[in-house]
Amino acid sequence: MDIHTNIPLKNFTTMRLGGNARFMTEVRTEQELIEVYRNAKTQNLPVFILGGGSNVIARDDGFTGIVIRIRIPGFEVIADDLNSTTIKLGAGEDWDSVVKRTVDMRLSGIETMSAIPGTVGGAPVQNVGAYGQEIADTMQSLTAYDSQTDQIVTLQNSECGFSYRHSIFRGDESGRYVITSVTLKLSKNLPHPPFYEALQKYLDERGTTIFTHQVIRDAVIAIRADKLPDPAKLPNTGSFFKNAIIEDWQLNELKSNNPDVPNYEMGDGKFKIPTGWLIEHAGLKGTLIHGMRVHDKNCLVLINESASSYSDLASARDEIIGKVRDTYRIQIEQEPLEI
Repeated sequence: MDIHTNIPLKNFTTMRLGGNARFMTEVRTEQELIEVYRNAKTQNLPVFILGGGSNVIARDDGFTGIVIRIRIPGFEVIADDLNSTTIKLGAGEDWDSVVKRTVDMRLSGIETMSAIPGTVGGAPVQNVGAYGQEIADTMQSLTAYDSQTDQIVTLQNSECGFSYRHSIFRGDESGRYVITSVTLKLSKNLPHPPFYEALQKYLDERGTTIFTHQVIRDAVIAIRADKLPDPAKLPNTGSFFKNAIIEDWQLNELKSNNPDVPNYEMGDGKFKIPTGWLIEHAGLKGTLIHGMRVHDKNCLVLINESASSYSDLASARDEIIGKVRDTYRIQIEQEPLEI
């Protein structure tokens, strides 16, 4: 296990911005992770956990502590019955590679989360989801290093505080736990309609009536390829903003002037509004703001076209948030974490 110094964070995050990390290392076992944390504690060094870097933004002043890149492997079937298969996954596994393997095994539960960049360990942190599925739907439990007790612990689904793009890992317990494995229980049933609106529309337009795991995965990959730029070619973090969650009175107010606004009932009098729709109808589609381009195919996405600093990105973000707030009285939020 090597410790590297003065590492440019822009080389490890898909927005390609930010200063340097004082130290950086990779861990491939739980024991290595524990050792790094103990050493960091003795030297009073802050720690930041980094997976694939696709949902993280680095600030210009960098990070004065140690960045730990999680590379713990693992793909193990731990239970199997007539209706389901339970799989334990290492936190360092590439998420989409895992989705592909489960689709090849004809298992349902995460197929619509195809082509999402990042690692398995990052998925529960923001309760990753797409096209009607999210990790909370299939995750039974996870193991994590508890930096407060210096122990490996197991947390059940109910202990993770999952909600829309949120969990305890980016909420009340942010910085406490480092996820080392995730256990998913997946169904042996075929995917079945009705699917999420955008996915259903894609299938209907092509006359698709037989819904296999591979058909759904292929459809999602095609939709994402059309709407989301490849971060290897155009620096971005995928969806930069969370979709807005509003109260019923806000929806009624919004509909009074925008009767065609798409909305999805979330229960408890709350509704999800596509933030991309809000940004587009606020007149920002395709605009260049402080070097950041609002993607013309998906306004949730900001592309780093010519920004040279985190400051540029922050200025663009704040202008977009302000324009949506001034236009619709709705406060939208950034999705990526910051280091």
